[in-house]
Amino acid sequence: MNKRDLLRASALAGASLTLPRVAAAQADRPGIIGAKDIAEEGFIFGLPIVMNYAVMYEFAIDRASSQFKAPFNEIYNEARVATYQDTAVVTPNSDTPYSICWLDLRAEPMVLSIPAVDRGRYLSVQVIDGNTYNVGYMGSRTTGPGAATALIAPPGWQGEAPAGVTKIIRSTTHFALALFRTQLFTADDMPSVTAIQRGFKAQPLSAFLNRAAPAPAPAISWPRVDADLVKKHFFAYLDFALRFNPPQPNEADIRAKLARIGVGAGPGMTAGGSSLFDRLEVDLGLWEGNRKVEAAVAAAGVDMNDWRVTDNPGSPEAYNGNWQQRAVVAKAGIYANDTAEAAYPFTRNDVNGNAIDCSKGNYTITFPAGQLPPVNAFWSVTMYDGHTQLLIQNPINRYLINAPMLPNLKRNADGSVTLYVQHASPGAEKESNWLPAPNGTAYLVMRLYWPKTEAPSLLPVGRGAWKPPGIVPAS
Repeated sequence: MNKRDLLRASALAGASLTLPRVAAAQADRPGIIGAKDIAEEGFIFGLPIVMNYAVMYEFAIDRASSQFKAPFNEIYNEARVATYQDTAVVTPNSDTPYSICWLDLRAEPMVLSIPAVDRGRYLSVQVIDGNTYNVGYMGSRTTGPGAATALIAPPGWQGEAPAGVTKIIRSTTHFALALFRTQLFTADDMPSVTAIQRGFKAQPLSAFLNRAAPAPAPAISWPRVDADLVKKHFFAYLDFALRFNPPQPNEADIRAKLARIGVGAGPGMTAGGSSLFDRLEVDLGLWEGNRKVEAAVAAAGVDMNDWRVTDNPGSPEAYNGNWQQRAVVAKAGIYANDTAEAAYPFTRNDVNGNAIDCSKGNYTITFPAGQLPPVNAFWSVTMYDGHTQLLIQNPINRYLINAPMLPNLKRNADGSVTLYVQHASPGAEKESNWLPAPNGTAYLVMRLYWPKTEAPSLLPVGRGAWKPPGIVPAS
């Protein structure tokens, strides 16, 4: 029996004693196959939205959470980089100290400002909305090294940029996230980073204009969320999050389908359905949707020496309703930059196509002389646990090797640079080039910040002349 036959048999067997009672309810439902298919599409559409809500809840709402940063519309500055103890976001960046500001745009726009920085230091402000679209940037690549100010506008806002505002960034949702990345050169450089962070500002538009504030937005009863609850109540969370994500023109079809299973259908409806028939169909749809996303993540992008490299569209216009691509980006590393801002080769395999497993052997990555990653800012190679995609606890507290570390890396006689990927130290002679790995499977991500476009370049993805070097099993 195929899955649909099994579903039909299970549903009918479970309903055989109560069929008259549920017959009327079934009349307006999509039908056994229809609801399953809607749930599958709905999972792919909604995964980034629900993931984003879970992060927002931990970072800006649940003050008891170990991951809580600051309430809405306040900037939280990290005077450190991410470590193995940071678990709210998969595949965290440990290159740059973050400043984080979750934005509540319901009452009025917010205004974000950054100070001038030295031309040699990378700075980026990425604004991401509740649909996980990258809706705008400030910083080195987009506005240059000088000071800049952006107005973050909610859906439907029709005002004009006031004096002193560099640009308007329009969110498609009423809640958004601003991620500030400030390059750290060495551990001793942290005071310089914190001085820059002190120059970051987030103000309501009324405060920026020195005017009276509008009435505050209504209080919200936020549903508690964790990984287990999401597994059990995915569509309930999607239904809640969509209240703050006004429908986009290209969402009409999927929103109409979701409404048929109670998602976005208004008060009194049970998201995902309430009958036995509903739950069987929807659960199978969720399972199939998740399977498709995971398979798509594994096959994403193009192969370059057994690294996968994807082109991240970022903006709503670039995604153009490709829900699976949006889900793949969120699953692989939520809040990833546009490709123009950063490219992310990633791999779980060595050059032979076998899974990297440091419980069974050691590996090396060698950059030939003159063939380091081509970037305008800087590059890194970061190690993650192969199962959780989180950073690895290790005896030297090293989670990556990046361009600022080059002066301390040992070069080979021919000028090449070899990194040692293994669980145990390679010894004092090689430890400067050691990238500590888990005692098991590994997931590696290379980050190229502000990748060069002139040859040799990684770009355009799949056609660029530069390729990341393969990961070679040690003999």
